[in-house]
Amino acid sequence: MAGLEDSSQGRTRDRRSVYERYRGTGDQSVIEYDLFSLETASDGQPTDVEREDTDEGADQITSPFDPEHIDIETRTTTIDLLLSRLRNEMIDLAPDFQRRAGIWTDEKQSRLIESLLLRIPIPSFYAAEQKDGSWAIVDGIQRLTSIARFFDAGMVHARPLSLTGLEYLRNFTGARLQDLSGKLQIRLRETEVVVHVIRRGTPEPVMFNIFARINTGGEPLTRQEIRHALIPGRARTFLAELAESEAFRNATGRSVVGDRMADREMALRFLAFRMTSPNDYRIGDFDGFLADAMHHINRLSTMYEEDLREQFLVAMQAAESIFGPHAFRKYRAGQQRKSPINKALFETVAVNLAWLGDDDHSRLRELDVLEAFAGLMEDPDFERSISVATGDPKKVRKRFDAVQELFEDLLS
Repeated sequence: MAGLEDSSQGRTRDRRSVYERYRGTGDQSVIEYDLFSLETASDGQPTDVEREDTDEGADQITSPFDPEHIDIETRTTTIDLLLSRLRNEMIDLAPDFQRRAGIWTDEKQSRLIESLLLRIPIPSFYAAEQKDGSWAIVDGIQRLTSIARFFDAGMVHARPLSLTGLEYLRNFTGARLQDLSGKLQIRLRETEVVVHVIRRGTPEPVMFNIFARINTGGEPLTRQEIRHALIPGRARTFLAELAESEAFRNATGRSVVGDRMADREMALRFLAFRMTSPNDYRIGDFDGFLADAMHHINRLSTMYEEDLREQFLVAMQAAESIFGPHAFRKYRAGQQRKSPINKALFETVAVNLAWLGDDDHSRLRELDVLEAFAGLMEDPDFERSISVATGDPKKVRKRFDAVQELFEDLLS
């Protein structure tokens, strides 16, 4: 069966987005289908992470701002000047931001170079200006990386690009920059491109909003990818370290695809609610809350950072041992198949486990926590708090309080 027909909406859903479970009817022929909307990986395939509804429109500015503070400068520059900025570290490509599965193949990168050789205009670049005048490229990272690979791969710590899969200039197959004539090399270097630079006086929330609005291409950035591009510093590497830890990978069943930074967002959400109590989260701007958390991480002392790392790793180990393969997933009594990872559940369960001590974790391992959690999932208010408008302060407090109460009741 290639798909399941959703008669209510008149479309076929891919079976990879369908999770089935037997209900306690006594009739094992009765199957209830849970239809989850899943996040996608860089190859367009569904992942094992449930798509989240934070109830925040990407094109809505939720707080007052002065339009005079929005300063966007459109610059026409050449490929050579763009590479000069990159070579002199005046462009921040965030090397670890290159999607790890490789969104752009050598063939796709080669066709970009072919477009430049054919004098076909390429899409504009979007950058955020930093305090030192450097640019953080938000839209166009793959394009600029491809160009840099062809001209000087060392700038982006990659192997040189040899042209392949060309559509028109097939006689250049296998060629590198040095194989082109001097005339063609000059043509490439003098090719003009457009860069829209959001000047540093623009408030950060508005800057995020601008990038969300223009982020409508074939491979749109996730919100965490935008945060990662706009907020340099220690937070980038710290989140990567937590997301790549064996404890996190084991607790999530090694099923969180990291090429779109879902794993780093999950680590960030844990840290955000460890640094700020859920009861103190009142702004209702979840994106802004997570951005503030990244800035906070950049200012952490080494001692506090190591304390948070230890809490994260302990929480991951506890979740794996207590919930088994259903950790951070919606669960119903008797359910066999795993539901996808739920980000709201991840932060809630992980932070609550971090609040407890080792003795409490040991006691919870001896109890039927999963069955108790199945009972909690029958509470419609709790289920909505992890499914709909998850960034609403009331929903946040509801889910954190409910899981805390669940653990306290079991331990008492």
